Amino acid sequence: MSFFKWVPLVLLLLFYVAKPIFSDSFLSLNEPSEIPKYFLSLAEKPEVFDWMVGVRRKLHENPELGFEEFETNKLIREKLDELGIKYNYPVAVTGVVGFIGTGKPPFVALRADMDALPIQEMVEWEHKSRVPGKMHACGHDAHVAMLLGAARILRKHEKELKGTVVLVFQPGEEGYGGAKKMVEAGALENIEAIFGLHVRSDLPVGQVSSRSGPLLAGVGCFEAVITGKGGHAAIPHHSVDPILAASNVIVSLQHIVSREADPLDSQVVTVAKFQGGGAFNVIPDSVTIGGTFRAFLKGSLLKLRQRIEEVITSQAAVQRCNATVDFFEIEKPMSPPTINNEGLHNHFIEVAVDMLGPYNVKDMAPMMGSEDFAYYQELIPGYFFFVGLKNETLGQSAAEHNPKFTVNEDVLPYGAALHASLAVRYLLQKQLENSLHDKRNHDEL
Repeated sequence: MSFFKWVPLVLLLLFYVAKPIFSDSFLSLNEPSEIPKYFLSLAEKPEVFDWMVGVRRKLHENPELGFEEFETNKLIREKLDELGIKYNYPVAVTGVVGFIGTGKPPFVALRADMDALPIQEMVEWEHKSRVPGKMHACGHDAHVAMLLGAARILRKHEKELKGTVVLVFQPGEEGYGGAKKMVEAGALENIEAIFGLHVRSDLPVGQVSSRSGPLLAGVGCFEAVITGKGGHAAIPHHSVDPILAASNVIVSLQHIVSREADPLDSQVVTVAKFQGGGAFNVIPDSVTIGGTFRAFLKGSLLKLRQRIEEVITSQAAVQRCNATVDFFEIEKPMSPPTINNEGLHNHFIEVAVDMLGPYNVKDMAPMMGSEDFAYYQELIPGYFFFVGLKNETLGQSAAEHNPKFTVNEDVLPYGAALHASLAVRYLLQKQLENSLHDKRNHDEL
């Protein structure tokens, strides 16, 4: 019998040998394919669902920006203590890393970001943000609630885990490079794979979407100060006009993508900030412009950075101006593209189809949005996916990063169950691979 023909037999053996006699065990199921629906049924129980809703609403009322998530991580730690889950804190200032299982290999990680946005909420409801100018407008409150829900499910089945599940509660995803700082703090130590999710407002509840390979773009931001010589608008020849210089810079920046980039290598350069002058008859001394650049290949992203600086300084010089360019490498470091591992993609598809059915597992096109989850994927195999929260009856709500954004809390069981299922099935698969490896070595001997 060939090596691959042993796979289903060994997997069944792992489930039938030493089956527990109690019913609330995933090892008591007939097939590993039943685990996702079993976990979903647990996540939908009122005691788990209501618990997640309570966590999410409390977080929504008290949003905190990147690396200011002190009350957020306090709540997370309280819930982990309540569940009897060990954790490390602080990690990367405000991060928390929890551990469920044997404490031994293999290690698989589940990640949730937890920071809010500097947005004034415009949704009037009982649990509206209590902090002026801050709001969970990207669903990170739901992400934390779902990972805690998964932790509750996994803790209940901890003795059945054949390895360790690591819970990564990450600060500062919204442009602060929080994942990079978590990596630098050692959050990925011993971890073999990591999964992350994000809610999606245009996808119905009960559906998920992702793809293998490039999923989200790498991103960087820039700001340039173009300095000339101010003066009266009536005598422009006595001035050096930075507004004219900045205008030429903006037009030239658009040529980078249209004339230098491969049309099959998607890239974006957008100038979204232009500040200069305060009177209709005065040429200012300087103008500030700023924007973002994005690409699906890291090499293309680095090339864009180089060319943006060259174009800005050169075009400013043509207009007799000086220019300085800041890429915020410390405050808002450039994030690499989010590229999903092919093997983990296959794993995700199997788990998601077992839980939701093939119709509800969608293949999505790459998006120019960005996600600092990519920092994890640069070091270990990682997989990022989207879970739908659209209410088909009410129609689509406002999109993420909008002051009227809302979360349909029916999404919470799906995210929690997917987290738990992906981790447990991954550990079972690793157990299977180790068993097959040992058998092959035995046969060779």
